[in-house]
Amino acid sequence: MERLQKVIAASGYTSRRKAEELIKTGHVLVNDKLVTELGTKVDSNDVISIDGTIINKDVKFEYYLLNKPRGVISSAHDAEGRTTVVDLIATSARIYPIGRLDYNTTGLILLTNDGEFANHLMHPSFQIEKTYVAKLEGLITGEDIAKLKKGIVIEGRKVEIKRFKLKKKDVEKNTSLVEVTIVEGRNHIIKKLFEKLNLPVNKLSRIGYGFLTIDNLKSGEYRLLSIKEVKKFYSL
Repeated sequence: MERLQKVIAASGYTSRRKAEELIKTGHVLVNDKLVTELGTKVDSNDVISIDGTIINKDVKFEYYLLNKPRGVISSAHDAEGRTTVVDLIATSARIYPIGRLDYNTTGLILLTNDGEFANHLMHPSFQIEKTYVAKLEGLITGEDIAKLKKGIVIEGRKVEIKRFKLKKKDVEKNTSLVEVTIVEGRNHIIKKLFEKLNLPVNKLSRIGYGFLTIDNLKSGEYRLLSIKEVKKFYSL
């Protein structure tokens, strides 16, 4: 017997977090009976349907690394009809992004149809490192860097900087290029971090996620993760 939300996630239909929302809001039937309790357990003989669609328990999992372009939505669907990260990948599988990058943020994002894998990577206890390159308006100072390394409080919680590198300061253009590694997953966290220092972020790109890097992928290009890479995430 397995928890219903875990079975839905393992089917590739969606992440476990989203599966829990679907259960609580009355979208899931087990053997044609509505189930809204998260503790419900099911076995291999139970028929599970979501909004009339019977989930496939024998799905083949797929894992992708995409170099997200600017102006693309980090979602499986967009109500306004804008291009999403899913639109850029040629697959018939029901994939979705793991986490999000802002509309105008570029770089590394993972997509999968493996709900357990997505849940593993997004869980707060996982503490996965994310590395960004940011172009800032203004010249960052030694005092600013010291504040960053000490930890800046955003919305009541300190942001821990794992690594920081000043890549370039352009006095003529009054800009700074920096590389920052954090484990935070909060929305707009890099932009909020530098806003505290009065250094607005002009451009932002994620170049690393855990042990993965963007490599030589051009904007809009993607590749499959290897089984070895997937297993390495689980082993961390």
